[in-house]
Amino acid sequence: MKRIYTLLLLPFFLLTACDSWLDVVPEEDITTIDTDFETRDNAYEWFKSCYAPLNLSSTSVRDLVEYTATDEVVMCQYLKNAGYFVGDKIISGKQNVFQPYADRWINGMNPRSDFYAAINLCNIFIDKIDQVYNMEEKEKKEWKGEVIAVKAYYYFELVRHYGPIVLVPDFMDPNQDLASLKLPRSHVDSCFQMIVNLCDEAVRVGIPSSVEQQSTHWGYFNKEAVMALKARALCYQASDLFANNPVYADFKNKKGELLFPEAGDAVAQKEKWHRAALAADEAIEACRNAGKMLIDNSKATSVLQTHMLNIEKSVRAANFSSTEALLMIRRVDDSDSEWWYWALPRLISDPIGGIPGTQLAPSMKMVEMFYTENGLPLGEDRAYSGNIYGMTQEKDPKYSEVVALNEDIPVLHTKREPRFYASIGADRCYWRIGRSSSGNFKVEAQQGEEFGLRAKRITGTAPENLTGYWLKKGTCSEAELFNYSSTIAGFGENPMILIRMAELYLISAEAWNEYLDAPDEEHVYKSLNVVRKRAGIPDVEVSWAGARNRNNVKTKAGMREIIRQEWNIEYMFEGMRFWNLRRWKIAEKELNDKLFGWKVAASDQKAFYNNGNGPVVVESNREFVAPRDYFWPIKSEETLISGIVQNLGW
Repeated sequence: MKRIYTLLLLPFFLLTACDSWLDVVPEEDITTIDTDFETRDNAYEWFKSCYAPLNLSSTSVRDLVEYTATDEVVMCQYLKNAGYFVGDKIISGKQNVFQPYADRWINGMNPRSDFYAAINLCNIFIDKIDQVYNMEEKEKKEWKGEVIAVKAYYYFELVRHYGPIVLVPDFMDPNQDLASLKLPRSHVDSCFQMIVNLCDEAVRVGIPSSVEQQSTHWGYFNKEAVMALKARALCYQASDLFANNPVYADFKNKKGELLFPEAGDAVAQKEKWHRAALAADEAIEACRNAGKMLIDNSKATSVLQTHMLNIEKSVRAANFSSTEALLMIRRVDDSDSEWWYWALPRLISDPIGGIPGTQLAPSMKMVEMFYTENGLPLGEDRAYSGNIYGMTQEKDPKYSEVVALNEDIPVLHTKREPRFYASIGADRCYWRIGRSSSGNFKVEAQQGEEFGLRAKRITGTAPENLTGYWLKKGTCSEAELFNYSSTIAGFGENPMILIRMAELYLISAEAWNEYLDAPDEEHVYKSLNVVRKRAGIPDVEVSWAGARNRNNVKTKAGMREIIRQEWNIEYMFEGMRFWNLRRWKIAEKELNDKLFGWKVAASDQKAFYNNGNGPVVVESNREFVAPRDYFWPIKSEETLISGIVQNLGW
């Protein structure tokens, strides 16, 4: 085996590349790589380098475009002017081919997020780990499995960003002529098969289960996580963007080879859904065997608040402790990489001022997307007839300390599902934050009130909530609001959850629904109901028996829309909607919508709620162009130098 490896080919088909990324890998010269794998300690440094690009690119809501480049949140002008969030640039139509934002193909702005460089590091580790002399064979296999798994993840991210990609050879002769290194893009099905093969290989090699994994490796892949990644990849492969895309039907690489399957081949697509369904069910079984399950064992002062606490804990994993989280990655950024820094309110009574104030707020579109307490969309629940923007009073004691009782409140804020109250801070509802009862704040959203706008008009010169709603999801109800950063730190490390088990149930329900001729109890309803049970709403068949369009639950097309709304609600504000809208090939229908909210500069209730006439436009500068924006652009310099075919529209 050759001792010299071409680390500088990053990606290998690029002629010139920045090599500053090398400061995260062992510093020895490339001719001494074998030396790095003589001892366990040195090999572990290389191991961590294989994961470094994942940590650096996947742990900050500022850098992850999927958190802010959809219709889920509205960003105030003050934050737009600061330019911190890449997602805002993309959703406002500023993506470009010269220096693409959030580039994973060849990231000259941040080479540490270059996933082809990461894949090359993984290949070297996989090849060399067996020669370490002071490691047991079992540990070598575990580390190798963990690196094979993260290599699969890098490939998956590249595919969902760019579609068909270049598949890197496991071994490369550094003495090859340059022309032979300029490889073409591979068929998208070959790309997905590579990901699946790597996931299977990781399991076969001996990646440890989550219950077997050493605490020092909690921030890395385990068996259950890599099996979930396989199911996710197969779900994407079966989805319309990749399996039934007539726009890309004639898209070819530089060798003239087609890169997408034939559009309209229903039989082939159906079989892909079958593979995804089986993989999801297999992963669910593996998770159960490892003691993984949806978090559903919290205790609070009422049934409703218990459901809310379960939902809150599902997306947090203090000190890597979670029965639901499958893949948790250590954060490498400061506190402003988390939602709370940008979303929590700075109350007028705040004596500390440690929170800058709300700059990202949920859109009305998301507020209305949550179900009613009956587990139905607003428009399907007969109890929600009339004007949902009109005023009412909540009198049911089951909503005590969640909704302000016997006060005027919009119908929209009453009798909603627990995920609504756990995720959204709404006017005249309560927001528990802090361990004491005094930390249960009533949200008062009008101008001059405790949560409301401080100025009498929107200025854009300070943090401002533009919709009149606050984002609770991702925050901790036990941390003290006025001293949030210190108290949350006291609960221990808070990793970013990249995969949690609820996804597997939703993949299973979606894939079986697409594969079967009609939805059934054994496959479709059963998986969906696991998620709904934890959410505190009735089973899907029970809910829809009383819906306006009750037959929706019995048909493939109707169930498709139900499952998609379940995805949107369960994973709201977690970055999933950004990718789902693309794989479902409906992004241009959703992401060009104007976003709405209330008249937040109004100091009286009637004006705040627009005199009962419904919400007002608060954001209109949004752009999604099809087919261009379904895939990332490949940097123009790369296409010129290597001959890589550019994606459509760029």
